[in-house]
Amino acid sequence: MRTTVALAAMLAAGLTPLTLASPASAAAAKHYDDFNGDGYRDLAAPYMYSGVSDGTLNFKGGAVLVTFGGPAGLTTRTQLIHQGSAGVPGAGEENDQFGESLASADLNSDGYADLVVGNSSEESGTTPVGSVTLLWGSSKGLSGGTALPRKGGGSWGAFGRDVATGDFNGDGKADIATVNAGDIYLYRGGFTKSGGLGTVSKYDREGVGWSSYTLAAGRVTGDGKTDLAVIGIRILGTVIRTEAWFLKGTSGGLTSGTAKVIDPIQRENLDASIGDFDKNGYGDIAIGNPFESNGRGSVTLWYGTSTGPGSKSAKLSQATSGVVGAAEPYDSFGTSVSAGDTDADGYADLAVGVPNEAAGTKEYAGGAHLFRGGSGGLSGSRSATIDKTLTGVAGGTVAYDAFGSDVRVRDLNRDGKAELTVLVPGENTARVLPGAKGGVTGLGSYIVQGVNGLPE
Repeated sequence: MRTTVALAAMLAAGLTPLTLASPASAAAAKHYDDFNGDGYRDLAAPYMYSGVSDGTLNFKGGAVLVTFGGPAGLTTRTQLIHQGSAGVPGAGEENDQFGESLASADLNSDGYADLVVGNSSEESGTTPVGSVTLLWGSSKGLSGGTALPRKGGGSWGAFGRDVATGDFNGDGKADIATVNAGDIYLYRGGFTKSGGLGTVSKYDREGVGWSSYTLAAGRVTGDGKTDLAVIGIRILGTVIRTEAWFLKGTSGGLTSGTAKVIDPIQRENLDASIGDFDKNGYGDIAIGNPFESNGRGSVTLWYGTSTGPGSKSAKLSQATSGVVGAAEPYDSFGTSVSAGDTDADGYADLAVGVPNEAAGTKEYAGGAHLFRGGSGGLSGSRSATIDKTLTGVAGGTVAYDAFGSDVRVRDLNRDGKAELTVLVPGENTARVLPGAKGGVTGLGSYIVQGVNGLPE
């Protein structure tokens, strides 16, 4: 999971009543994002960061919009949930960012996926300390919530800046990793609605001036346990640089591993994703850096081995041979990254957002690139440009749409090929492009209303 993109406040529109799904079995949910247990993946996304009052909605401090899935992918069935919703702890305040970070898993193994919601601006009295809320899945969708106890940190600790889920210790129970005061906290399952959980451990890079920002969970070493990639900043005297830090999942929790310099200067809130791009059985880490080279941007690839990310690495940008388009200042290539297999060839592919890309004279129209996995990993020769000019994609190219501000690759219709969902903040929508042979296609694509970010 990673920090979602916080965009301008959105108009409240298009919310439809929920329809009920059949009850799930007592077994753990098949999909970590199937909140109503009907067997189809759902999409939970930030909705807005300031309250509105339009006669139907009245809340403050952010909300999460769930768009429910079905046989053809995402549907028009939605649910809006915030700190004013029944059973959700806390109170929405103007400065809150409820939904700032999101991750999901079946935390209590009841057959329904649950949602982990970060809110780094949550106040205790008048002091921002942050919060993490567990929203519980049910046949009706998300229903009620439980506050995750805050460990460590203090004022301005930004608890919940980012959240990630996975089975980090391999015991078959979902765990939660989160950030507080620059450290990593691992909350072990199992979780209960009454507040039960396993032990909690704190992780820091001992002896190093370090502050964590972004989390990406995935299986790098191939041992069946979830590993964690952390993007943060390291202080070396007068130099503050950006690094990726690997933590290996073990039966005892997480073990500190190697680190890699991503940028020689300080960069915050970079995006990251994990996928096996060369199909060797080990997950590879992709880290987007939209600030590099005067905003031209890049993606660093850190390839996995049986012990963690190794010596093999590479860099992608719009200057990479075979990539269509020019690397221009402020394009912001790498603002968002997401891994998944769009063409069912067994190799993970990587979607990269370029939200400030111009389209002719239309500034900041935005775009994305899809790099297909293959022998040796990712390369520009197996890449394609994705934007609104692609045949079948609805809507014309419009200045300031920022198409590609966030991207997400997931199989939504269970056909074995992952769809590419692309955020279009200028419209307050997202486009879902079907997976297909050779990547994704605009044919059969559709629009999802009201999303404000895409969780990994």
